[in-house]
This record gives sequence, C-alpha cells and structure tokens, in this order.
Amino acid sequence: MLLQAASCPGNLPQGQASGILPRVTTRDFQFQQFKVRQSDSAMKVCTDATVFGAMAPVQPGDRVLDLGTGTGLLALMTAQMGAASIRAVEIDAAAAAEAASNFALSPWRDQLAVVQGDLCDRETVGDRMFELVICNPPFFAEQSLSEDPQRRRARHADESFLADLLQVVNKSLSEQGLFYVLLPCERIQGLVHRAAGEQLYPVCRTDIRGYAHQPPKLAAVTFARKTGPMMERRLTVYDGPRQYSRPAAAYLGDFLLRFAKA
Repeated sequence: MLLQAASCPGNLPQGQASGILPRVTTRDFQFQQFKVRQSDSAMKVCTDATVFGAMAPVQPGDRVLDLGTGTGLLALMTAQMGAASIRAVEIDAAAAAEAASNFALSPWRDQLAVVQGDLCDRETVGDRMFELVICNPPFFAEQSLSEDPQRRRARHADESFLADLLQVVNKSLSEQGLFYVLLPCERIQGLVHRAAGEQLYPVCRTDIRGYAHQPPKLAAVTFARKTGPMMERRLTVYDGPRQYSRPAAAYLGDFLLRFAKA
C-alpha cells in the first residue's frame, strides 16, 4: 500500500561544536529542517541512526530506496541532502503511517513516498532502479529480544533476512548505484561474503564508536557493483560527555538544532 505524503563519503570533515543527542525519546524530535514524530514507530530517533544518515553517500538528483524506514528519518535526511525522489518501505502499518505524516509535514513532501509492506518482497519494492539503496536493518538476531511484538519485529534479523535483503538490493540497484547499510561489526564479514554472491562489493567501511577508549560496535558499509580498493576508517562520536568530536559534529551540523546558525 502506497502512503503518499559519492561513493563512500569523502575524508571525514572537520568542524567543532558540542552537545549530545538523546539515544531514545518517545517525544517528537525537531531537526533544523524537519520534525520526526515517533510515537507509533518501534525504533526511535537515536545517535547511531542519525550519524549513519548524516554520512550517507547521497548525490544531488539521486533516486533513493530506504528499506525499513521506521519513522522516515533516513529518507528525510537523504531528501535534505539533495535526493530527487525517495521510496521508503516499512512493514509495520503504524510506523508507515507515521512516516507518511512526517513526510507530509516536511519541505520535500512531493519527493517522498511510503510503501507499506515487507522490504524483502519484490512487489513491495517495485521495479524502479535506484542510485542509492539505504538500510538500517534490525540486527539483534543473536541477542535477547524485546517482549513488545512490534519492537521485536523491527529489531530482529537473521541470516535468511540478510540473504533476502541482498537479493532485493541487487535487483533494485542501478549499475553505478551504491548500497549503504549499518550493522554490528561482528556481522560485517558475513554480510560481505553474502553480498559477493549478489555481485555487490564493499568500497568503504566506517567503524563507529562512542568514545575513543571504546571499541567500535557498529559499522557503516558502502557496497558497489564493481570490486576495487576499500577505504577503511573509524569515527569517534564523542570527545567527552556532552561534547561531539569534530568530525561527528561536522556531519551532524546541518541536521541537529544544536548546531543551527543564528
């Protein structure tokens, strides 16, 4: 049901600012150019997703497919970065409706559309080709799951899910397109192995950690259809309590109210 409403990012940019984004809140979250309502979506606005979206390799004019959009956060961020059209897929009816509402209230309502359905179902995704496919998938397959059925469905992914996801990406990605995904570091090797079977190859990996003394837990990986050298790097989000690192602040500077220019 339709609800209408760079390769790897380059060198880590430099900038400076301080602040902290709450990891989870049930209240509406106001960004500089859009607001995210999130009372009905299982997955709320959080630091990981926001940093991941801010680093997305979007080029002006790109057609973007957002698989598992939730509140619509990543779709809205790619629209702000210049994507020409965004198709956002969400399996949960309440979350899909909320994303559609967020899109309708944004400056890019004519560029954004939500499709309710299984993101691994080709009929849901459609036959269009996209320059960027983006996904922040449910990745807690081997950890304890929430008792909330909605949240459990939003967060749970197993190996068969990843296999199905990659098949959809392969069929939806243009020849020069990019697939951009966020997963725990320990699951990246398995994803890379499976992606090769769909002729998708990693070109950039950014390991993300909270503080410099912590090991990275998540990695944002960009895949392309052609093999080549892979850029590997590390992003530290915070220098200290309530203080973003300069690279993280530069990425988030166009999005968070904390960094809005007077």
